[in-house]
Amino acid sequence: MNGTRRHMGSNSLGHAAAITRETLPPMHPAGRPFVLGGIAATLALRKVSAPLGVLAGLGTLATAAFFREPVRVPPERSDLVVAAADGTVSLIEEAAPPAELGLSDEPRTRVSVFLSVFDVHVQRMPVTGVVERAAYRPGKFLSADLDKASEDNERNSLLVRTDAGHDVVVTQIAGLVARRIVCQVGEGERHQVGRTYGLIRFGSRVDTYLPHGSRVLVRKGQRTIGGETAIAETAPIAARD
Repeated sequence: MNGTRRHMGSNSLGHAAAITRETLPPMHPAGRPFVLGGIAATLALRKVSAPLGVLAGLGTLATAAFFREPVRVPPERSDLVVAAADGTVSLIEEAAPPAELGLSDEPRTRVSVFLSVFDVHVQRMPVTGVVERAAYRPGKFLSADLDKASEDNERNSLLVRTDAGHDVVVTQIAGLVARRIVCQVGEGERHQVGRTYGLIRFGSRVDTYLPHGSRVLVRKGQRTIGGETAIAETAPIAARD
């Protein structure tokens, strides 16, 4: 009887642990030093003042939430470009891609997604393909929701070529409080759509430049889920040409 109870208790604990793992999203590795530092500060401040310890604990929880990296399931269709970030579509316009990538300055449709401090801040590959070029450019730290942030702010851009031969550009842009862009992929690497490839701290913007002939599937003001929301449908190369 006691053995049965122990077994049931073990199953209950295991089930509770599984639910916790599913409820609380994983954290991006870049956030671990901040969270560990917050935990240390919380423990130290608790010895000095309980209210300060509570405030530090809340700050640590907020930091952990900022660096969350939830599991995402991208659509299976290979002709879709998905959102590279969680946030709000702030602009849909024609613009030349970042000059540092060495592409033609012929305008392409650019979909800009603004990330508030409350959004998930990891970036995900918008398509499956090979990173043909990666380029970082220093710049200003204007508010990321301004039109000129795409041109003036610090940024990191990737040119990704899909299996169908489409070129998709995705650019991480620092914002007013963002002071660090992390990019974890390099030229020549092949990655799957929806894979986390970078992070921006804290409040930022991500621009996606679509292949010519693409049909935009989102509207200004719409919320996007990084790695899942389809923002455009690409045209077949023959039809595009």
